[in-house]
Amino acid sequence: QVQLVESGGGLVQPGGSLTLSCVASVTTFNLNLMGWYRQAPGKQRELVASKGLYGSPVYADSVKGRFTIVRDNPKNTLYLQMSSLKPEDTAVYYCNGQRTDGEYWGRGTQVTVSS
Repeated sequence: QVQLVESGGGLVQPGGSLTLSCVASVTTFNLNLMGWYRQAPGKQRELVASKGLYGSPVYADSVKGRFTIVRDNPKNTLYLQMSSLKPEDTAVYYCNGQRTDGEYWGRGTQVTVSS
């Protein structure tokens, strides 16, 4: 079993910044792929950004140039650095990890962008 615990969400004004963290209960060296997803009210969950053990990260078009995903494997932590936040970024953000035995999700952290 893999537990993923997100933190760092909150209320931020448009144009502001926020960094989300996701701590894994296992070494992230064993998670082939890690990513951040989000789900806004009334919408489907969507991929925000993902990062494999190697290679370049993948970003949704809507966040390119504003968000950065960072894997800190020695700390078993995944980050999502968010800047130039917009009201449409408001959602519950979920951490996702995948390894050979399955896919795992955190419980999510709320991000609200509002003035």
